[in-house]
Amino acid sequence: QLQLVDSGGGLVQAGGSLRLSCAVSGVTFNYYAIGWFRQAPGKEREGVSCIGGTMSTTYYADSVKGRFTISRDNAMRTVYLQMNSLKPEDTGVYYCAAHLEPVHVPTMCLTGMEHWGQGTPVTVSS
Repeated sequence: QLQLVDSGGGLVQAGGSLRLSCAVSGVTFNYYAIGWFRQAPGKEREGVSCIGGTMSTTYYADSVKGRFTISRDNAMRTVYLQMNSLKPEDTGVYYCAAHLEPVHVPTMCLTGMEHWGQGTPVTVSS
């Protein structure tokens, strides 16, 4: 059974960096596209960045392009989200999610995925 454990959130000042991790277990790792979504208080959930499994196609929301980098380590069965130049508007709970391929990565990043982690909070102070 697929399990997602997301971690790495915390409190950081504006301009700082954090790296989120999503550890995947219970399934063949590269069969799944993995995404990061976030939900700020009072706002709808939004797709931040997603990465395909076998082809590693990536997608970034416009708001994070040039600041965030998604990557996957197949040996470690982990997907990372490196977040640099953080802004207060990046604050929210970040969720790792997974979807069995084949998928259209940008579409999945906009609409959501099948399986979800428990979330890790990120707070960026001004």
